Amino acid sequence: MDAPVAELAFPKCVRLESKPHLFCPGCGHPEVLKAFGYAVDALEIQRKVAFGVDIGCSLLAYDFFNIDTIETHHGRTVPVMCGVKRGNPDAVAVAYVGDGGAYAIGMGSLLNAAIRDEKIFVIVVHNGVYAMTGGQEAPTTLPGTVTATTPYGADNHFVKGPDMIRHVNPTAWVARGITTRQLGLRDLMREGLQHVMDGKGFAFLEVLSPCTLNWGTIERPDKTFEILEGKLAKTFKLGHF
Repeated sequence: MDAPVAELAFPKCVRLESKPHLFCPGCGHPEVLKAFGYAVDALEIQRKVAFGVDIGCSLLAYDFFNIDTIETHHGRTVPVMCGVKRGNPDAVAVAYVGDGGAYAIGMGSLLNAAIRDEKIFVIVVHNGVYAMTGGQEAPTTLPGTVTATTPYGADNHFVKGPDMIRHVNPTAWVARGITTRQLGLRDLMREGLQHVMDGKGFAFLEVLSPCTLNWGTIERPDKTFEILEGKLAKTFKLGHF
């Protein structure tokens, strides 16, 4: 007679569960990460990816995927992932950074990695503010924007990351996507990953993304879309560079 189920020695296994993400309602990070996840699955590189996340909202992706993940100091994700790639040439090294970590404290590291044509894939989430620390002005904040540190509106100086990367590295793969166009974003993710997998050098993707909390649109999806598509996408060109 077969033993009762309770007495059978089943092998111990890990049960994978879906879980709610830790980002604010309406945040664009989940859309960026969804596109990245689809691209990793499509290319079947889950066991090859080394995923580095920056301090800021980006860090909430530290346990988002069942892939090797590294959390770095603020602005230091790019050089850390350069080191990972040099130490393990077979790894698909990815740096996931916000626009503050990429274009302010991390600007020097980013530009030098691009100039050296490091074989890593950098993903920058651009929402125009320092989101996690209270909505201060970021390097990408558009002129006239009211933030926690610009109550009378931001000045006229802002950074266009892909243009800058293209200027210092004419052979890099460079593009900009947006969270409201998910299928196109997945294609860009695949292209960027494939570029570094083929050993062709530096790959850079900036993604325009909403910050509903600091934009004050957390209960107004229509206003979020208006800012994202009506303002950001008109100022920051989408597509390949």
